[in-house]
Amino acid sequence: MSGKIYVVGTGPGSKDFICPVAIKAMENSDVIVGYKTYIKLVEPFIQNKELVSSSMMKEVERCEEVLRLAETGKTISLISSGDPGVYGMAGVMLEVVAAKKSAVEVEIIPGISAASSSASLLGAPLMNDYVVLSLSDLLTPWELIIKRLHAAGSGDFVVSIYNPRSKKRIQQLDTAIDILLEYQNPETPVGIVKHAMREKQEVIITDLANLKQQDVDMFTTVIIGNSQTKVIDNKMVTIRGYKV
Repeated sequence: MSGKIYVVGTGPGSKDFICPVAIKAMENSDVIVGYKTYIKLVEPFIQNKELVSSSMMKEVERCEEVLRLAETGKTISLISSGDPGVYGMAGVMLEVVAAKKSAVEVEIIPGISAASSSASLLGAPLMNDYVVLSLSDLLTPWELIIKRLHAAGSGDFVVSIYNPRSKKRIQQLDTAIDILLEYQNPETPVGIVKHAMREKQEVIITDLANLKQQDVDMFTTVIIGNSQTKVIDNKMVTIRGYKV
């Protein structure tokens, strides 16, 4: 008898910003599995559940363990911060189930993405077409990331950047800034959000010319405006074209 797998988006991690169906899925699960940092965020409001945590860089192994548990008849919630379909666990979980030719049902439950939560704190920077780019080259070749940065810049997109800097990846954000400066004014507004909707939250609005000097890490989302992005009453707003 097979169980079921929920791939649950926990958004920023606070119960206030997790949709009710995600809470219900976790409450209906026998086991909750996830990266240890995200397990700690949901642990206070998910009681009497078996919790299985793992470190980063173990995504495939984590999904294989989830499938193994589900095939014993258990219901599993595999949690993913933000939205599980945006750089999250949804894709790899579906790939693992298909590779194992398993009949276990997988249900994807969406969550508030880092781009959306950060944008709400900054104002309304995503009011028109935008792209989401990760600067991590662990799974995507850096040459392809550069190509996509040029495409975003030449297309005058607002750019939401995930994984902007880490202890090992220092130069990538500077390179991305230099590329976007080929297409955008140095005074283009930029929003920096750390730990969105979490205890250590920080929100900063600067511009493209001064972005390199900012303290940015893996818990930061950077939103770079386009030619229509302005700062209005200390809020980033990308003008869509309404007659106001």
